[in-house]
Amino acid sequence: MIDARSFLYVPAVKPALFDKAASGPADAIILDLEDAVPLQHKETARRDVAAWLDDRTGGTAQVWVRVSPDFLDADLDVAVHPSVTGIVVAKCSQDGLERTADEISDRGTTTLVVGLIETAYALRHLDRLAAVPGVATFGIGEVDLLADLRITRSTGTQHVVDALRLDVVIGCAAAGLAAPIAPTSTNFRDLDEFARTTAAFVELGFRARTAVHPGQVPVINDALTPSDDQLDVARRLVDLFDRAAGGPTVDDDGRFVDEAVVRGARELLARAHRPA
Repeated sequence: MIDARSFLYVPAVKPALFDKAASGPADAIILDLEDAVPLQHKETARRDVAAWLDDRTGGTAQVWVRVSPDFLDADLDVAVHPSVTGIVVAKCSQDGLERTADEISDRGTTTLVVGLIETAYALRHLDRLAAVPGVATFGIGEVDLLADLRITRSTGTQHVVDALRLDVVIGCAAAGLAAPIAPTSTNFRDLDEFARTTAAFVELGFRARTAVHPGQVPVINDALTPSDDQLDVARRLVDLFDRAAGGPTVDDDGRFVDEAVVRGARELLARAHRPA
């Protein structure tokens, strides 16, 4: 189960930031062994991550590690660790997810796996990828995915991008996985726009988002946390439905309430018990 709202990427080449990030407002941090690490620093970054995981004493954030398909075995040797909640597999493929699942099984941990959909192949075969043991849900690496699809991001293609996002939402729901994790924005200075897009992701069916800057984290947490008014309405709907013993009923505004409406209310109430 994915119970984090916010996932803050932390470059694995900056070990001085690990403690600070883990003690900050993010529900989870992702120590990034992939794009954030130049080739010549890969081995040093792995050693630094391994040492921090062995000695970690502070911070309440979950710890995740993003691994690279090009260096999967070496990255997994570090990432599969009792202190790691989950592994994010970049540019995920069936082979990469299966190798990750096998390594987790061999080590006897309960580590979760999130695959990043970053290729046309992964998008088209999401059902196969979802069937790999241990896969909890998916995220989207939109820059890589759009490049692979030869799609230019613009106002004219926004509907196409939203359709791709919806494909992932549908695929996760169809496979019985947790709701997907929304991609971040590298424009970390425009927090108003980040708040708008995060709210849009929630409406689209995402239930978490990644961040590349600490300033984005409170925005994500706020958008993913139901308001008191929303919770009051949800509790009232569930109460009315329970009193009707599953039969037809109406809400306080005279609108019909059925199982589908109450299912949404219960999902919202469940989100209220996520980290705060």
